[in-house]
Amino acid sequence: MRFDVLTLFPELIQSHMDFSIMKRASEEGIIEVVTHNPRDYTLDKHKKVDDTPYGGGAGMVLMAQPYVDCYESVNIFENSITLMMTPQGEPFTDNIANELTQYNQIVILCGHYEGFDERIREIIKPREISIGDFVLTGGELPALCLIDSVSRKIDGTLGKIESAEDDSFSDGLLEYPQYTKPREYRGYEVPEVLLNGNHKLINEYRTEQKIHRTKQKRPDLYQKWKSKNN
Repeated sequence: MRFDVLTLFPELIQSHMDFSIMKRASEEGIIEVVTHNPRDYTLDKHKKVDDTPYGGGAGMVLMAQPYVDCYESVNIFENSITLMMTPQGEPFTDNIANELTQYNQIVILCGHYEGFDERIREIIKPREISIGDFVLTGGELPALCLIDSVSRKIDGTLGKIESAEDDSFSDGLLEYPQYTKPREYRGYEVPEVLLNGNHKLINEYRTEQKIHRTKQKRPDLYQKWKSKNN
């Protein structure tokens, strides 16, 4: 999987790839993350990439020319998809993360300031994605969330693909409670069912806990799961 990220702040993207699981996945060639700076494609001698909006209003708008030229410089694979990180996009979900693993390349446009000149959307025609109903100063953090979420679903990133199969949302439910050593801590003990080695009972317990936890913490998800499984 290759990620090509159009960003004015490539250091934000690259720094995330220097740690933990993402670093190992990059070093082992499971994923590749390449940044492209639209500022390198501006025709302005001051490397300007934004300007005031037509019609007035606060803030600055990202200009079409640097972003379009930058995008057109990217080597687009045959099996590729282009995304734009924006509050206007469809909510990012685990299902979308699964869907995106089917591509060999994901190109991501990161915005800043008051957003994109609309002609960037009209010319590039990206799929628009949002990570939530809130606004950030730029698209780099949402892009990193997406890269991380998609990457961990690729076989080899987590060592064992099973590590992702029991994650929250993988089956529409939140993850069950997890425990490790010691067996007792400050009066809190690991549930006995997890210690008896009976995997059938353990699986039943974990399923019950997933349902209970989802119903308690995310009743909206629980109702969706219930209607789907009844």
